Amino acid sequence: MAKTKVAYFCQSCGFESPKWLGKCPSCQQWNTFAEEVIEKENKSIPNWKTPSTSMQRANKPVQVSEISFDEDQRILTPDNEFNRVLGGGIVAGSLVLIGGEPGIGKSTLMLQLALNMPAMKVLYVSGEESERQIKMRAERLGQLAVGSGQLAAGSECYILTETSTQNIFKQIEALEPDMVVIDSIQTLYSSHIESTPGSVSQVRECTAELLRFSKESGTPVFLIGHITKDGMIAGPKILEHMVDTVLQFEGDRHHVYRILRAVKNRFGSASELGIYEMLGEGLREVSNPSEILLSQRDEPLSGITISATLEGMRPMLIETQALVSTSAYGTPQRTATGFDTKRMNMLLAVLEKRCGFKLGGKDVFLNITGGISVEDPAIDLGLAAAIISSHEDIPIPFKTCFAGEIGLSGEVRAVNRIEQRIAEAQKLGFEQIFISKYNLESGGQNKKRIDLTRYNIAVKTVGSIEEVFSALFG
Repeated sequence: MAKTKVAYFCQSCGFESPKWLGKCPSCQQWNTFAEEVIEKENKSIPNWKTPSTSMQRANKPVQVSEISFDEDQRILTPDNEFNRVLGGGIVAGSLVLIGGEPGIGKSTLMLQLALNMPAMKVLYVSGEESERQIKMRAERLGQLAVGSGQLAAGSECYILTETSTQNIFKQIEALEPDMVVIDSIQTLYSSHIESTPGSVSQVRECTAELLRFSKESGTPVFLIGHITKDGMIAGPKILEHMVDTVLQFEGDRHHVYRILRAVKNRFGSASELGIYEMLGEGLREVSNPSEILLSQRDEPLSGITISATLEGMRPMLIETQALVSTSAYGTPQRTATGFDTKRMNMLLAVLEKRCGFKLGGKDVFLNITGGISVEDPAIDLGLAAAIISSHEDIPIPFKTCFAGEIGLSGEVRAVNRIEQRIAEAQKLGFEQIFISKYNLESGGQNKKRIDLTRYNIAVKTVGSIEEVFSALFG
């Protein structure tokens, strides 16, 4: 008989304690400990097909210069946005975790990927939906011809509705798939742990078994994870440390655009993102996000500017809107959508202190169009111009964009990768762009002098926001 023990786990962070505690010493949350019965794994029953202990060799330390390394070829998917977020494609033997709000499109994204993988055998394991539900979704996505069982893309996709990891591994051993998708990790359970599915110990043990499988067999595994009400991935924090890549699927239910963001990536940049458009027939890639984030206007309006921002390595032009009006109540309202409210208050204080605009009794509303959130400080200059444009009721000229960070003394600071921002503005037909003059100095952030003669766009260099307002409003 395998030995059993009882332990208490924090359902918020996964902290383990031998006795019940009212307050978690790790995450400082109250009343989060739950009792779980843990059965130690029987060593005679392996979780995955591994050689016996007598055939295993002990590892020995090796100098790093003696390690032979052959760069693995990444598996390219038909989804270019997905390839970009992963760092150039799927790495063999990688374990990828995808989290997001309920109904945001996580299962749709992974089912589209499973149905469209060329010349690959994909096993889609679902613990939340039946086989009929998944086929109905495939038909709705247009990947299956209605009433027939043939894949439109000619790929091999197998559906398994199972929650026991032991049964899943038996089917994997029989099928030998090239890729596995688990929907979702919170629904799986292992018979080696006597606790309910979704508990901290079950999530940790199931992930560990899938991690051993992916590393030993070289098969990439994708895990779909639930999130808490705070937006964090449900389960122990160690779950995010165990996997190779953590992807966050974000978006607003009232907007059609979805953002796939890399939070952690051992095989590429952790600052990349992909943009999708949610349609009735599934998710569509957005190859040029600047065009969809800019609205088409017939006449210039006050309070609207275009800012050049960067998300990962991708430059984008976004529309920033501001509305400044006299406050009808005692306390002015300050609201920002898609932007940090505290930074907006800082910009308002700089405009009032350094530029002399009286904004203390004004209601100020900021909005980033498209339903996206931006943290890039390079949009400070565009937001400040939008606020003053609305305050003075003077529209910003067409085909003008901004890229600059504003300091507390009113100076326009240099931003990184300014050449990519200028090139994106030129590609979309803008006529002039305002940037910091410190971007052109050899001792600046770029450490080299930028050649502006190769751009067919007027680059206005400024050192303070007063220079910007004098150039725009006279």
